[in-house]
Amino acid sequence: MIPADVGTLRAELGATGYLADDGLATALFLAVALRQPLLLEGEPGVGKTRAALALAEVLDTRMFRLQCYEGLTAAEALYEWNHPRQLLAIRLAESRGEALADDDLFGEAYLLARPLLAAVTHPGPRPAVLLIDEVDRADDEFEAHLLELLAEGSVTIPELGTRHAVHRPVVVLTSNRTRDLHDALKRRCLHHTIPHPDTAAVEAIVRSRVPEVGDALADQVARALGRLREPPLLKPPGVAEAIDWAHALHALGVTTLDAGSAGRTLGAVLKYDEDRETVLDAGLEAVVGGR
Repeated sequence: MIPADVGTLRAELGATGYLADDGLATALFLAVALRQPLLLEGEPGVGKTRAALALAEVLDTRMFRLQCYEGLTAAEALYEWNHPRQLLAIRLAESRGEALADDDLFGEAYLLARPLLAAVTHPGPRPAVLLIDEVDRADDEFEAHLLELLAEGSVTIPELGTRHAVHRPVVVLTSNRTRDLHDALKRRCLHHTIPHPDTAAVEAIVRSRVPEVGDALADQVARALGRLREPPLLKPPGVAEAIDWAHALHALGVTTLDAGSAGRTLGAVLKYDEDRETVLDAGLEAVVGGR
């Protein structure tokens, strides 16, 4: 399942529509070859989540995704018990005059696997890809629950004991750097920061992901995106917004980006009223201007 080398992996990622530079392709290759967790950091919209999706596609394997959020608990990420089924078993035992011990109710038959446990117990034949998305949104305490998985490829269920992965998953964590992650987590991971790509790279990505817009419009979108990132905005647009913008322009039948079409589709690329006002005050002509 491991690509022969970094160049091969980069080409296979490109075949899925994901254009990775040599640094990112190397980080993903090492995560697979060494089976070591990879922490991807960068601005929202630079393709961190998409990298894990593309990797799972290249490896032709199952992907499990854990979307992190404030207040996420280990139980929600790891497993939970099937309470309705447990209650049904209790009522059935009572109707028969039987007694149930805890071991009868807290067994494999009543266990519901959440993403972390599902990735560890994935039967194969290929290891799963586990995406722990936006880990910086979770609470500090949640990071501690990940350390066993990241270090040993195992998870512990108090009622059943420790589960060791037969096929250790390829783990990709993403972070938008809304807060600093603990050193204990970082030490267990490879690390790579995905920068915002330059104009040529944005154009190539738009052409790959939205080929129907044509080369000329892809070039105009990429250059306009670069100009939109110049003023101080609350949320500078990223590659994801460039792709959304290209889709919106194509849906409206636009073949040339001008001030009018940019104004009609500005909501696809700027998501804050304050940012739209800033751009409109500066003039859309400056955004869609010449080379």
